[in-house]
This record gives sequence, C-alpha cells and structure tokens, in this order.
Amino acid sequence: MRGFTLVGTLAWLLSCSTSYAKWVRISDWGENPTHLDLDAYIPAELEDKPAVLLALHYCGGSGKAYHAVANFDAYAEAKGFIVAYPSTKMDDSCWDVNSNKSLTVDGGGDSTGLANMMRYFIKAYNADPMRIYVQGTSSGCMMTNVLLATYPDIFMAGSCYSGVPAGCLAGSPGSSPQSADSKCANGQNIKTGEEWAEIVRAMNPRWNGVYPRLQTFHGDGDEFVSYRNLQEQLKQWSTVQGVKFTKNVTDTPQGGYTQMLYGDGGYLVGISAHKVGHVVPVNRDADIMWFNLGSGT
Repeated sequence: MRGFTLVGTLAWLLSCSTSYAKWVRISDWGENPTHLDLDAYIPAELEDKPAVLLALHYCGGSGKAYHAVANFDAYAEAKGFIVAYPSTKMDDSCWDVNSNKSLTVDGGGDSTGLANMMRYFIKAYNADPMRIYVQGTSSGCMMTNVLLATYPDIFMAGSCYSGVPAGCLAGSPGSSPQSADSKCANGQNIKTGEEWAEIVRAMNPRWNGVYPRLQTFHGDGDEFVSYRNLQEQLKQWSTVQGVKFTKNVTDTPQGGYTQMLYGDGGYLVGISAHKVGHVVPVNRDADIMWFNLGSGT
C-alpha cells in the first residue's frame, strides 16, 4: 500500500520516457462520484475498435507518475490501443478498496468512477468492449482485484503487482498505510478459497457469467504487503474460476521468478519474485502478452 521511496521513484522516473506527446487530460468522461482525475495516452493511429488498458498507480502516486513507471507508450503506438492513467487524491492518494461503496457494483465509490471511465472510452472512442483490461501496482493491484470482482462484465483481464485479495480490506477505516487496519497488509486475513469466493460474488450479485483472467505478481521479500497475500489471491480466484493448481515454471517470465499455473494457465497465474521486496518492477512484456495486445517496438 505504501508509495515508492523518493530515491526509488526518482530512479524510475529517470530511467523511463517522460515525453507526453500523446498525453491528454479528459474531464467530461461521465459520473465521477469520488472526484477522480483521468489522463490518457492516445496514440496517433488507433485501431478501428481499440483496446483500453487501465493502469492504476500506487499509494502516494498519480496517473502521470505511474505513466513514468509503467509506460506502455511503445506498445500502444505499435498496436493502436489506449492506456488510461487515472488519479485519486483521497486517503494519501490510495484507491478506495475498503468502503462498501467501492466494494459494490455501481455503489458510488472509486470502482464506479473507474468503470465509468471505461464506459466513456467504449462510447467516445469506439473501444472494443471485449478488450478492456486493468493493470496496477500495490494499491493499484488491490483495486485491480476489486474491479475484476465488481465489474466482471467490463474488465476482461487483470495483471498486477504486490496486492491483496478483493475484499481483504472490507470494513477497514481506510485504504492507506496511515488509515487501514493492518491485518490485511500483514497477511493475517486468512480465509478458505470458498470464503474468498463468496466475497467476490457478493460484490456483484447480478453477475452469473465467467470471471476475468488474472495474473498477479508478488515479491517473496515483501515486508510491507505480506507475501502471504499472493496465496490468498490465488485461493480466491482459483475458486471463483473453478481451476486448480497445475505446476510451477521456474525462471519465467524472467530469471528468479516462478510462475504458478492454474488449470491451463489461461485464466489464473501467480508469479513469485524471489528476493524482491514490495516494489516489483512492472514487466511490460508479460502484461502485454497476458492481455494479448501483441509486442511493442
């Protein structure tokens, strides 16, 4: 849940592109119950029905800061899809993953605003409703899990880093390191797969279809958001999707990482990053492959 350290953030910023030639601020995207901001990277040449990737920042961050960290520009230009970088300014700029409003479909929390952004792109840019994806880090990963539960009709897949299961912070006073009940981040919120699955189903009781695909990374050296939360996420989504653990694949998608495949690996993958702390670097290639958005340049 914590934002990056100052030194770490500066290092990321200096190592990434800071050109915002296609960067636009969008203010008229629809109902915005929690006063979110929306910036987007829109390439010069869009597909006829472009995909949309929603990229969610960490606590203490912003859309612009996360653009510098994640930066899917080259992929977006090569394949003609949109990348949306929203910002929240509430609760130390952490996404609301604790309130009943945000943990309920169309409940009026952050999740509602983010879903409305995707509805905007579908209408205004003729975006493909079958290719709406979400990606995020830390607080953004927590919200990724929440969005897959509250809006499985909108988001087709998610990929995220250093998060917790959907509903792990339900009932907490807040979502930031300063305001949240520490039990979730400390890995003490342990449930059975079915208990976690019931939490997901309750977030959108009208949904009876297939749930989105999820790829989730976590560093085994994470001392801020406990590594145990990776297993809790996998318990939750494997139960929801009806898939069981199949095998581990070492040194994938990079050296020192281990993929944990469920079923055929097409719906749920956990990725353990050995000797990595809370800041798991964004693996753009792995994200793009998971979303079937092709390769960049």
